[in-house]
Amino acid sequence: MSDNINQPANQQDNQKTVQSLTQPLTHNDIRNFVPSDNCLNGKTILVTGAGDGIGRVAALTYARYGATVLLLGRTSSKLEYVYDEIESLGGKQPAMLPMNLEGATYAEMQQLEGLINKEVGQLDGILHNAGMLGQLTPLEMYDVDTFAQVMKVNFTSTFMLTQALLPLLKDAENGSIVFTSSTVGTHPRAFWGAYALSKQAVEGMSDIFTQETQNTTNLRFNCVNPGGTRTNMRAHAYPGESPMSLKTPEDIMAGYVCLMSDESIGIRGQVVELQPKD
Repeated sequence: MSDNINQPANQQDNQKTVQSLTQPLTHNDIRNFVPSDNCLNGKTILVTGAGDGIGRVAALTYARYGATVLLLGRTSSKLEYVYDEIESLGGKQPAMLPMNLEGATYAEMQQLEGLINKEVGQLDGILHNAGMLGQLTPLEMYDVDTFAQVMKVNFTSTFMLTQALLPLLKDAENGSIVFTSSTVGTHPRAFWGAYALSKQAVEGMSDIFTQETQNTTNLRFNCVNPGGTRTNMRAHAYPGESPMSLKTPEDIMAGYVCLMSDESIGIRGQVVELQPKD
C-alpha cells in the first residue's frame, strides 16, 4: 500500500512537484526545449568555430539569452562580424579570441585560460563546434598528413583546450562542456575516414571525462549530433544535395541552449541527436 494514502493532499502535491523538478530531461525534452528569457544570464560561454555556420548561430543565440560569449576561431574578420552582430542585438559585449586550433600549442591554450581568468573572471561553458571534414575516401588511400590535420582540429585540440580550461570550468557553479559529434561518429561509415574516427574519439572522451568527474565536480560533459544541417561543411560532404531540404542552424538551437542552461543540470555523458531519424 502506498505511503501517500494517509498524507494530506497538499503534501502529496508538494511531493509530486519535487519529483517533476528532479525528473531528468529526455533527449526529446532537450530537442524541444523552450528557453525562458535570460536563461543564460550571468554565464560566460566559449564557442569554437564561432565565425561561421552552427558556431556563429550558437554564439548569437547564447548572447540573445543573456550570456557573455567568447568567440574563438581562426579568421579574425569572421569573428569581428559576429562580434558586431551580437552588439547590434543588444547582447553583452563579447570577446574575440583568434586561434588556429590546428597549429595552437598547449602552452597557448594555457595562456588563453589565464587571459580569460584575468579579463572575464569566469567560464561556465564551452561549445566545441570547430571542425574539419577532410577527405571522403577509403582509409587505404587516405593522405596521412590530412588525417593528422583532421584529428588535430576535431579531436586533439578539443582535448587540449578542455584540459587547459578545466581550472576555470571547475570554479563555475554548474559548468557545461558540449562536444560536437556526428552520426558517423556514433555509427562509423565507410569512406568517412578521419572525420568519423575523430568523432568516435570525441564521444569516448566525453564519456571518460564524465566518469572521472561526476563524483567530484558539478561539471557535465555531453555530445550533440546536429544531424544534416545547412552549412558549408555539409555542402562539401554532399555536393549533390539540395540545401533547401535541410534544417538551418537556427532550427536546431533549442538543444544547444538547453545543454548550456541550468535546466540540463544532471544530464551527463549523453550523445543527443538533434534530428533523430524515425
